[in-house]
Amino acid sequence: MATVISQKEELLAKVIKLKDLVDYQGHSVVSREIIGKATGTMTIFAFDQGEGLSEHSAPFDAAVYILDGEAEIRIEGQPHVVKEGEMIIMPANKPHALKAITPYKMLLVLIR
Repeated sequence: MATVISQKEELLAKVIKLKDLVDYQGHSVVSREIIGKATGTMTIFAFDQGEGLSEHSAPFDAAVYILDGEAEIRIEGQPHVVKEGEMIIMPANKPHALKAITPYKMLLVLIR
């Protein structure tokens, strides 16, 4: 279950530490949209260990940058272990799924 927190206005023109924008919550996936425009979005997520997003696809390429922890990101069934400081691009219209190997936080950037 995702919890969405909308507080974009407090982030404008401020230096911020991305991984501090969401906190881990037990047995949950927490998200916070930091930019939401017709041309794209930036969203921070925090996944508790073992939590994930089931397989789905999106009509646009999506970049995932791991801010903390370690995730398994499957793209067309192929697993990729992505760790803090690493990123992966999930291609448009390709099925993908995410699962927390350890608790992890990520920045999702979707450009339309």
